[in-house]
Amino acid sequence: MTATTIPSSTLDGERADLLAELASARSALTNTTRGLDDERAGERPTVSALCLGGLIKHVASIEDAWMRFAVEGPSAMRYDLPEGVGWADLAAGTAREFPQWAIDHRNNFLMLPGETLAGIVRHYEEVAARTGATIASVPDLSAAHPLPEAPWNEPGAVRTVRRVLMHVISETAQHAGHADILRETLDGEKST
Repeated sequence: MTATTIPSSTLDGERADLLAELASARSALTNTTRGLDDERAGERPTVSALCLGGLIKHVASIEDAWMRFAVEGPSAMRYDLPEGVGWADLAAGTAREFPQWAIDHRNNFLMLPGETLAGIVRHYEEVAARTGATIASVPDLSAAHPLPEAPWNEPGAVRTVRRVLMHVISETAQHAGHADILRETLDGEKST
């Protein structure tokens, strides 16, 4: 992944540090795909559905959603359910209908037909550029929004832009570790 950065002279120290940490975690994630073709990036070498291309898609999607949340609040992350479908049905996989956001979330862990690793990484770079611009333009990292209603969010909980960015860094680093395991399983290579 090429470095997409906002000139540090336009950022305060905290923003520059947080974005540098996120760039480092992104690099650790994308480096796991170095030298792979599309077929290998889409392979699932463990019992899970995870593949390297899918992990990058997932992290890009999550980063994009959280940055929209940082600006727009909970309306940027809606988890509406179809009429007559409950959370328990969804969790058990027995829902008569699945909401589009749940289908998209599942598909973000896979490389779908027609997707390429280069296209996935290019999209991630676009998301990274938007994240940098968002963080540079947000007036206050302490600005907070209530979390959207969902069973995994504590009712009434709020998140600051700072905490959102820290979550994105943590999620990216966690998935970079998963990607390292996948790559080692594929061909014994390591990202570092």
